[in-house]
Amino acid sequence: MRKIFVLLILTFVLGYEVSAQTDSLVLKNKNYIVGEIKSMDRGVLTIETDYSDSDFKVTWLEIAEIYSNVNFLISTTEGVRYNGKLNTTEEGQVRIDYYNPDKIIKMKKADEEDEPTDFVAFVPIADIVYLNSLDEGFWSRLSANIDFGWSLTRANNLRQVSLRSGLGYLANRWKASASVNSLSSSQNEVEDIRRTDGGVAFNFFLPKDWFLAYNFTFLSNTEQLLDLRTGNKLSVGKYFTRTNRTYFAFQVGANFNNEVFLDDTPTRQSGEAFIGSELNLYDIGDFNLLTNVAVYPSLSEKGRLRTDFALDVKYDFLDDFYVKFGTTLNYDNQPVEGAPTLDYIFQTTVGWEL
Repeated sequence: MRKIFVLLILTFVLGYEVSAQTDSLVLKNKNYIVGEIKSMDRGVLTIETDYSDSDFKVTWLEIAEIYSNVNFLISTTEGVRYNGKLNTTEEGQVRIDYYNPDKIIKMKKADEEDEPTDFVAFVPIADIVYLNSLDEGFWSRLSANIDFGWSLTRANNLRQVSLRSGLGYLANRWKASASVNSLSSSQNEVEDIRRTDGGVAFNFFLPKDWFLAYNFTFLSNTEQLLDLRTGNKLSVGKYFTRTNRTYFAFQVGANFNNEVFLDDTPTRQSGEAFIGSELNLYDIGDFNLLTNVAVYPSLSEKGRLRTDFALDVKYDFLDDFYVKFGTTLNYDNQPVEGAPTLDYIFQTTVGWEL
């Protein structure tokens, strides 16, 4: 009787372990990994196993086969987005059993009762650029980072503090993000420098890698005599390149610019056109390069042109920790009197990301 009881317990435990470990990978070097796939982004897949204290990170292009019974949000290089399961059917190709989320969430009309809700697609594994488990809930869709930098120079008692942070959330058809970048510098016999910029962004995904975007931006900068500059941008954009190595996006739209100054200069408001692009390279070892540029030709102030440029190089050195080298440049060919046309900063920070 005791042996039967022990056997039942072992069967239950082993059955639970097998059911919990639903996903498996076969790598090109013939190694196997069994566990729970969390996500894949920027060419790196994260999988949790029972035999490791920390999650494994696997280069996506090194995976030969993948098998899972979990529903994922899946994106491809063609800009197609699926909600469903994926399993390898033959070398270099996966089968995606997907469903239409609108048919699951919305009540069907009477004339749509016979319309199918389940579909099948066959996609080269190299064309998949994003995975996220739909069974993981809110926290699996959340991303966050925080960076901190500090320096002290004996000459003139120069002290500088940098703080950067970001927060993002990715849903099936949209994403939202927020960021803040702050720098404070002080030294003897020189006025303190304060600079803070950031914003909130919302993107709604359209077919074929097109998207609609709204961005609220702000900048406070003592060097340019800006107490606060805010922008409200509406734009349409497209990912022209999106692979497991890089992505390149382009946007055009309009911006309403509002500026409040530190001196007695009256508040300045203007309408602007907006042209922007962003490039991210993330298949260069432990390095990640992100750069973006935005150009604002004024529609209401004759001859005025503003440009914002940013470049960040990130080095991952320990799990979720990294070192980041960044520069930000702001150009205005018609600044307020007493302010320079060009302002820039360089920052070195240590950070952590979720």
